[in-house]
Amino acid sequence: MSLNKLKHIKLLILDVDGVLTDGGIIYNDNGVETKIFNVKDGLGIRLLIKAGITLCIATGRRSNALYNRCKNLEIEHIFDGLDDKAAMLDLILDRTGVSAEQVAFMGDDLPDLALMKKVGLSIAVADAHKAVLKNADMVTSAKGGNGAVREVCEAILKAQGLWENILERFL
Repeated sequence: MSLNKLKHIKLLILDVDGVLTDGGIIYNDNGVETKIFNVKDGLGIRLLIKAGITLCIATGRRSNALYNRCKNLEIEHIFDGLDDKAAMLDLILDRTGVSAEQVAFMGDDLPDLALMKKVGLSIAVADAHKAVLKNADMVTSAKGGNGAVREVCEAILKAQGLWENILERFL
């Protein structure tokens, strides 16, 4: 994977189930869906946003839990209920003014393949489907929902020379 691709990323698109979560879906007795998000991924997302990188969600499912998490993390671009994730790319490019080459997409399963082919950097989580792993430019060492997003956020920040300044703020 080229460090050069990470240097030019201005927009990170994330799938949800299997990327921001471990893929598990919990329903309570009233049928309300709950998701478990990783707090370390959340900090990575916040750091990326503060550094000027735009975040976007592209998922096939709809969930109030997702909207609550996105509000908490200040993710403004949410595309949910998608049958075709690749179809949203032109819309988000128009909204943000970035080119497809400046976009990274992180996925884990078959519905993610088409969008992976259209962006500058395709990323798979460690426990992604074999076809997704085969088509990814980068594969995380962490599994989905277990710090994989944080890993990617840090890789982008380091490649763009922003990581040391971020660390300084915490010391």
